[in-house]
Amino acid sequence: MRYLALIICLAAGPVSAEGWALRPGDIPLGRDELAALAGRTLTFYDDGQSRYSAGGAYSFTYSAENGGGTAFGTYRIAEDGSICVDFRNGFSRCDLYVRNGDRLILINEKGERYPVRPN
Repeated sequence: MRYLALIICLAAGPVSAEGWALRPGDIPLGRDELAALAGRTLTFYDDGQSRYSAGGAYSFTYSAENGGGTAFGTYRIAEDGSICVDFRNGFSRCDLYVRNGDRLILINEKGERYPVRPN
């Protein structure tokens, strides 16, 4: 029974987080966890907010301290377990969400880390 639980846990994980700047204790979110972002808003410590809609629409609203405003686009889950966003302005990027202890952290392609505030 333990082996079955291990197989289920491994199957729910991302295909690969290779190439991302992971730190000890970082556990990339699995596909089920990434799919569960649909309909959620994640708030970062600078008050910026990422919104993932069930239909694949995405928006990021900057905090007042960072100029305010909202960038719109669409998102998809990539093969490596990252979330890639194509913005309406032509810019695109991929980010990896990881858990480290009780924290949810976004890691961008530059390796910068942005912790998400707990709900």
